[in-house]
Amino acid sequence: MAESFGAADCDELPSMLWGLDPVFSAYSKLYIVDILQMRESRQVPGVYFYKTHPIFQVDVLGTVVCKREREDFYCYGVDDSTGVINCLCWKDEKWRDQGEPTTGRVSSVSSGGFCVEDELRRLKEAQRKSSILEIGELLRVRGAVKTSRGQREIKASSFYKVDDPVMAVQISRMLEMPQLYRTCYDKLAQVQSEELGGKQSGGSSNFQYLVSRSVLTLKEFLSEKEVARFRPYDVEFLLHSLVQNASAEQEPDQPTTSFPTQIRNLLKETLGLLQEEGKIFRKMRTQDEVYNVTEQDKDLHTVIKDILRVDTKREKYTEKGCHILHILSSVRQRYSQNMSREALEVALKFLECNSDIISTTEAHYTVL
Repeated sequence: MAESFGAADCDELPSMLWGLDPVFSAYSKLYIVDILQMRESRQVPGVYFYKTHPIFQVDVLGTVVCKREREDFYCYGVDDSTGVINCLCWKDEKWRDQGEPTTGRVSSVSSGGFCVEDELRRLKEAQRKSSILEIGELLRVRGAVKTSRGQREIKASSFYKVDDPVMAVQISRMLEMPQLYRTCYDKLAQVQSEELGGKQSGGSSNFQYLVSRSVLTLKEFLSEKEVARFRPYDVEFLLHSLVQNASAEQEPDQPTTSFPTQIRNLLKETLGLLQEEGKIFRKMRTQDEVYNVTEQDKDLHTVIKDILRVDTKREKYTEKGCHILHILSSVRQRYSQNMSREALEVALKFLECNSDIISTTEAHYTVL
């Protein structure tokens, strides 16, 4: 029986195919800002997506900027210059049970001999010291990504302090990361079309995968060209090669649809998904179907900043700033009645990344 997916799931590969993506089984070396912004899978909680790649475990290197200690674990705030994420690092059982390891014990062997117990003790002490870090020290963490109390964090499976006096490790990582993004993470998940179709999964999964590729193609085009507004016929040429490739791989006995109809259906589905994500919106509902790109709409950004600049001076909003629902209501009155909360959240996140505004809580914003 074919596995079905709703409209909200069509930008995700079916979970049965995740293992075909090598990124899924690896500790992905991602920038912290991308880890914080990854969306959680709607099929399997605890798995996240960077573009089309399913990810649940990551590898992070950064500076400790905050530290909390509990009986069972350390919580380190790690900064890699793109963002800060909390890393939950569990204490080793032997340190909790035995306390601080004793040093300076007299060996039962003469000072010139080799004592296995002494060497083992030194190794354990070195291991213990490498797991206790202070603010400003360099930490490498590998572990699973989790969301706890609305905050993204890493539950470490291994972690250790990195001694990097001449910054050789950090420079090597800085050179490695862009290459990984170019050659792997930013590319579409390499899953063969026969693995997506076939008699088991049917044509539905093929179409859903085609839509996911279409969404990514359009996102990349709008970002690279810094498009602020467009009409559907301005971007439909981007989908021609996708539909042509899909048609070439289609089995001969499957029913065919005309090329213009395929383009029209794919574009409609793609634009609908981008609107659901808040990446685009229609300022006015007219026959002239114009879409505004949320992150490139300078007029929208100006309206949001003006609202915050004026309203945060009011006593009601002085302490926390303006709630997102208040901002949404004001934007609908002053700019567009069709503004969705998803589009507003995208705009607020964009402005915050550019340091135009700041969030005081999860849902309150103010100007700098």
